Amino acid sequence: MDLDSHKLHAFTHAYKELESSVSGLNVLIETYFADLPADAYNTVTALKGVTAIGFDLVRGSNTLDLIKNRYPPGKYLFAGVVDGRNIWANDLDASLSTLQALEGVVGKDKLVVSTSCSLLHTAVDLVNETKLDEELKSWLAFAAQKLLEVNGLAKALSGQKDEAFYSANAAAHASRRSSPRVTDEDVQIATAALKGSDHRRATNVSARLEAQHEKLNLPIIPTTTIGSFPQTLELRKIRREYKASTISEEDYVKAIKEEIEAVVKLQEELDIDVLVHGEPERNDMVEYFGEQLSGFAFTVNGWVQSYGSRCVKPPIIYSDVSRPKSMTVFWSKLAQSMTQRPMKGMLTGPVTILNWSFVRNDQPRNETCYQIALAIKNEVEDLEKAGIGVIQIDEAALREGLPLRKSEQQFYLDWAVHSFRITNSAVQDTTQIHTHMCYSNFNDIIDSIIDMDADVITIENSRSDEKLLSVFREGGVKYGAGMGPGVYDIHSPRIPSTEEIVDRVNKMLTVLDSKFLWVNPDCGLKTRKYSEVKPALSNMVAAAKLARINLAANK
Repeated sequence: MDLDSHKLHAFTHAYKELESSVSGLNVLIETYFADLPADAYNTVTALKGVTAIGFDLVRGSNTLDLIKNRYPPGKYLFAGVVDGRNIWANDLDASLSTLQALEGVVGKDKLVVSTSCSLLHTAVDLVNETKLDEELKSWLAFAAQKLLEVNGLAKALSGQKDEAFYSANAAAHASRRSSPRVTDEDVQIATAALKGSDHRRATNVSARLEAQHEKLNLPIIPTTTIGSFPQTLELRKIRREYKASTISEEDYVKAIKEEIEAVVKLQEELDIDVLVHGEPERNDMVEYFGEQLSGFAFTVNGWVQSYGSRCVKPPIIYSDVSRPKSMTVFWSKLAQSMTQRPMKGMLTGPVTILNWSFVRNDQPRNETCYQIALAIKNEVEDLEKAGIGVIQIDEAALREGLPLRKSEQQFYLDWAVHSFRITNSAVQDTTQIHTHMCYSNFNDIIDSIIDMDADVITIENSRSDEKLLSVFREGGVKYGAGMGPGVYDIHSPRIPSTEEIVDRVNKMLTVLDSKFLWVNPDCGLKTRKYSEVKPALSNMVAAAKLARINLAANK
């Protein structure tokens, strides 16, 4: 992170105090995920009691220049040249060249070959992957293969270069550069054509909201949920059996249709205003879309930790991305036919798909994101043509991709927000575009969130103890579109009371205009049980109705 001089001085003071305590120990300081600014580099390299310093040289090209200019004599350098955050094979020849240059700076006996960070962020071993084709596998390196790369580089530095290992690596890189499966000329042309426009909708949000109010005829303080409903064991079993071809497509569609009917009926009984179909056909909010987009590959056992004990299998984006056919229209249109109430079309946004995937490293991330945005744009427009008047494009991971260096953050936010706007830039004023964000600190990027120009944003609020509201209360930020700060935490089995939710809504009304306020949970309901979901949503709807009564009484 960017640290001011006071905080950097605190490091200097702390390590000076520790120096006598660590005497006789070999202390390694590791830095990763970004370049070190010059002042931070000078501080780290001067710390007392430190034997070795590790640097991320994959994302730290500027740090490499600092090292070459000056490195403290006598200290070991752990050179992080093998990427610990992605799954692409290392360019061994390029890394060896870097290491040989560093030998001239720190000396052969003080240079240690390392990964750029821990291998927590990569899958374990390519040997476990039986369904990836051999060409694609040759382009990849999971944790076990990265250890072989580190070892191969270290041996080459000591004069024991494995020529066969290096030749295979060079052949794999040549294969990837020349493979026709990596590049789609039509996608490249479409992406290049995006330059020169910021892709905003034709009218401002206040005019759009008026048009949507006339069409949707929603009550003040409307209620909705974020998208998913409980993923029961039976539902998971049906999807698993269909994937294994042990049940027919007809039986699968029948089972999913029955689940959607049950979810729609429940929401109508609860008197929720804008409905969702519950996403029973979806395994994961990124994997589901990646499986239907060109340019994605999937592992069988490529699990990585998400948080706590939860693990995910990120898809691999290995080539240009496009949408061969519609992905969600069938299910959304079916769900809308079951009710007279608005049914949300549910999509994962391009930035979230990007940030929750292993992304190709042979072109800038923003270009890949624009390609995904164009694919989602096609889906949005098909949903609109199918009669879906409310479309939610989730960007749960927008904040997650923010670079550590402040100097890089605005560039990221600009292209990330632009990518979102691309997805819905061509829809009619009467089509209401929602987005959803969860579990992060959004206050410092609120201007970029507003610049997304969504008609309605539903956003985590209750789990963070309503910190979001402070940006409107103390920060003086004015928001002129729909806003649904979550009224209860879906990651807890606890069922909030009506009174508790009314209290939250009243707090929201002190900083948000009632004509813009929505009432919804913090996030999707897939991890909860129906015995928890039903009473929680019932209390949520009751609280919204009480808020409407109170507003009417106070007019």
